[in-house]
Order: sequence, then C-alpha cells, then structure tokens
Amino acid sequence: MAPEYLSPGVYVEEVSYGSKPIEAVGTSTVGFIGESKKGPVNQPVFCPNWSTFTKNFGDFAEGGQLAHAVYGFFNNGGSRCFVLNVGLGDDADKKNSKPARFIGFDKGPGERAGLHAFEDIEEIAIVCAPGQTDPAIQDAVLTHCEKMRYRFAILDAPETIESGGVDKIKKPRDSKYGAYYFPWIKVFDPASGGEIFVPPSGHMAGIYARSDAERGVHKAPANEIVRGALDLKYNITKGEQDLLNPKGINCIRNFPNRGIRVWGARTISSDPEWRYVNVRRLFNMVEQSIENGTQWVVFEPNDQKLWKRVNRNITAFLLRVWRDGALFGETPEQAFFVKCDNETNPPEVIDAGQLVVEIGMCPTKPAEFVIFRIGQLPTGGDISE
Repeated sequence: MAPEYLSPGVYVEEVSYGSKPIEAVGTSTVGFIGESKKGPVNQPVFCPNWSTFTKNFGDFAEGGQLAHAVYGFFNNGGSRCFVLNVGLGDDADKKNSKPARFIGFDKGPGERAGLHAFEDIEEIAIVCAPGQTDPAIQDAVLTHCEKMRYRFAILDAPETIESGGVDKIKKPRDSKYGAYYFPWIKVFDPASGGEIFVPPSGHMAGIYARSDAERGVHKAPANEIVRGALDLKYNITKGEQDLLNPKGINCIRNFPNRGIRVWGARTISSDPEWRYVNVRRLFNMVEQSIENGTQWVVFEPNDQKLWKRVNRNITAFLLRVWRDGALFGETPEQAFFVKCDNETNPPEVIDAGQLVVEIGMCPTKPAEFVIFRIGQLPTGGDISE
C-alpha cells in the first residue's frame, strides 16, 4: 500500500533495490550421542572445546568411548559439537534394550530424548554414535539424518571382524546420508596409562571439520593424517581394500613414511550419483543455505519481479560456490543453472500458492583412481607424432 502524504513537506522512503545475499551454512558442527557415567541425561550440551566436555561429562574414566571420540574430534580440527548422554541404563537395559536409549522418544518440544533431542538444534550437520555398531542404532542414526535432510552420519565398523577375513565385514543399510569407517584405531588412554583401541568416528568428524576449514566442504575428507592414532586394529593391504572400497567401506591405512591416513571417501549408497561423501555434503550445504536464505520470499507477490530477484540471489550464491572450486566447469554456465520464470511457474502453480525454482549443479568429484599411461617411443621416432 502506498504511503499517504497529507501535508506539504519532504518525505524520505527506504526502498530495497539490492539482492538479499545467501550465506553458506556451517557444515562441521557435530552431534555426538553416547554413554557416560557422569553428566546430564538426554540434554544436549554445547561443547566448543575439550574442557567444556570434561566439566559436564568427566574425562576418559567416566566417558569411555564417548570421551575418546570427542577428544579425537577436537584433536583433529573440530571446534563445535553438541554432546548427548543417553545414560548407562540398568542391568536389564544393558542386556536387552540398549538401542531404545539411543533412539529415544518424541513427546514434543522440551520432551525429546535420544536422537530426537537433536531435532531442536538446527546447526548440527554431522551425527556420530561412537562405537555403537548395533544395526538398530546405526539404522536409527541414518534415519535421523535422512529425516533431518541436511545431516550426515559417520558410522563405525565393529572392533573385531568375524572369522573369514575382511570380506565378511557387513556394512549398514544403503543410504546416501552416511559413511562407514574401518578399522578401529589405537590411542593413548590417560585413564589406564596404556594404549587402547577406540572407534574412528570421532577422529573422522574432526577430519571432516579440518578439511572443511582448510579446503571447503567440496573437498573429500580423505588422504588426511589421523592425529592421535598410534596404530590400527587391522593393517589393511591394497588387495583387501580392493574388496572393501566398492562396498562403500572406507579404510584407514598405515603407509610407510606417510603415517596413518584416511584412504576412502565413499558413502554407503548404491546410487552412483551419491557415491562420494563430499558430493552429498556439498548438496546438503547448498540446499540448506538456499532454504535459509530465501525465507524472505514467503508471502511476497508471486510475479516476474519476484522471480528475477530469486534467480539473481541464488545465482550470486552459486557463483561463489563455483569460484571456491566446488563445482565442475570452466564457466558458470557449465557449472550450474538457475531457472525461475513463466515455464517453472505457470498459472496453475501460482494459483496453488507455489513458487518453483529449478537448480542444477555439476559437483567436483574426487580423483579416486589416478592413472598414468606410460609407453615407449620408437627409437628415432618423432616425439611430436
């Protein structure tokens, strides 16, 4: 509605001509869920550092695998996490219904337990249940990430493999929202003064955060040193990894003179489109950023002027993503497209109260197999031929 001017004078109006920038959301805040002898139960606690964790949940003696995972997270480059203690349960619970404590329940705001308690925290991008290899718990973590849409699960393989070798390792169910790591790593345990094996998910979450900060979420979190790892439960050979990698089981390997490194970057999805961890996490970031950055559009007049503004804002955001090296293509036109016009918004769509934008992106994918083709030149031959 135009303003009324009832008396002579000078009037100043504010008009917005510029675009509304879309900001990239964070990608490395972790939600840890596990068991601790100390600390609040079913209350997510924000921990920006190791000391905050110990104040709330104790150290390695009280926190066990959860404590080692959180310590490994910070030690490998992580900086922000929420920790949820599901408690230890009674004797009967320890034997029979442990997954129920991790799955939890949802009775509405303020009355959520287990994984449901993470639903109130929008900034969580990665979810870990360190050392929890029960299929029911891993399925619940994957389901949670799929339901929340913009989250990614880091899952642990069992500490000990069944007789028959690495080909007997069973991975979790198919999902494009999770990755699976093997084997467990050996670390120093201050509680016992000795060395113990711990699940790798906490250390991996820290590596995700480190890679995101140094290179960006589009860089595969692999070929990275695992800080704090002294040895591995199993030393994987190339031949053994040849069996595991196609299954989506990411290996951690000990290379002579190069140290213990993450040597896999696959999701547990059977869909080739979502084969790589960095592709899934890049799309998570872009989709959530666009969703958050276009909330101003709701209830605006659905016309050509709005379509042009939306197109301009999303294009400006994806240009930044492309310039960061996250999209494949020598030009923006090769890397992505944004379409918001009469074709995507015909009268029946507008009458339904909808605004439709089509977006396509070409993500960069990791050079998983580096191949050099080398041959001999004939003696006296012309090298230019």
